[in-house]
Amino acid sequence: MATSKNPWVETPLIESTTLSKAAGCRIFLKLDNLQLSGSFKARGIGHLMQTSLTNSSHPTSVHFYSSSGGNAGLAAVHSAVKLGRPCTVVVPLTTKPMMMAKMQAAGASEVLQHGASWQEADDYLRGTVIKTAEAGGEECVYVPPFDHPTIWTGHSSLIDEISAQLSAITGEKDAKPEVLACSVGGGGLFNGIMEGVERHSWTETQVLAVETKGADSLAESVRVGEHITLPAITSQATTLGAKKVAARTFELAMSSKQVKTLVLSDEEAMMGAWRLAEDERLLVELSCSVTVALCYGDRLKKALGREVSKDDKVVIIVCGGSNVTIDMVSQWKKDSAHIDAEPSQEEKATVSSANLM
Repeated sequence: MATSKNPWVETPLIESTTLSKAAGCRIFLKLDNLQLSGSFKARGIGHLMQTSLTNSSHPTSVHFYSSSGGNAGLAAVHSAVKLGRPCTVVVPLTTKPMMMAKMQAAGASEVLQHGASWQEADDYLRGTVIKTAEAGGEECVYVPPFDHPTIWTGHSSLIDEISAQLSAITGEKDAKPEVLACSVGGGGLFNGIMEGVERHSWTETQVLAVETKGADSLAESVRVGEHITLPAITSQATTLGAKKVAARTFELAMSSKQVKTLVLSDEEAMMGAWRLAEDERLLVELSCSVTVALCYGDRLKKALGREVSKDDKVVIIVCGGSNVTIDMVSQWKKDSAHIDAEPSQEEKATVSSANLM
């Protein structure tokens, strides 16, 4: 899949002494926050753009067009610059000026704002912006944020890297984790992880699909056994804000006995963010830190429904995110200080196992 001009990089896998002590097992952090764009999205979006350019009959006329609330658009811009082509991004009115400025600084041809939601921005991109550009003779390539098989294949490269890195760290041939945890927004990362898990035959690895309350479209769909749309996103982890996950995401969560969906509160995600900043000197969004929160206050044990062993290997995908500042993390620490250790009754994880449905 890879070429010498990949728009993403191989990222480190580290074993965290501090998080391992807190969780009672071996915690490994896959640091995809170290992608140039700041998030894992560089893999899938970069792979889609690279593939489109390779397959184009007129690659020098290709112009990429992306719709995004933030991180996907930033990944598209970075990937386009690496591939030597222009990229235009349409974001909703809810996207913060900081994220738009980052896209422009990264080299976006244009960053447009339209609509109250990502869906409205996407409709405008495809129905107006791209059609106008095509009428002007451009070869336009639409870059969705998550729902595309080529994007999922790009994300699956995470598992290829983890497999080799975990074996090198542990000295075990074909080492595999007992548990792998990832955040879920629209489902692109999760779909890629499941594709990679299947490719490497990690049939015994438990996959935890983590969301925040109020952005839990996958967990709610699994709970009711129907592919539903949330009425609104009420979580502060806005980059998990897909009111409906990809159809493939729901299908995998319902059919795979390896998958458990898990919902934590915004406050728990806040706690995960400031603890990760202090324990590992890493700055990430709430959409990423919600998964890190599993390491604290017996949350991992509660999520798995069993005791954890000191020999259990747990890989957490640190998916990153650029919509975060030191001031934001400082405020999150103030807002979540009351749940630093043990989760309260209200904040305990809500877990649903797909194979129990």
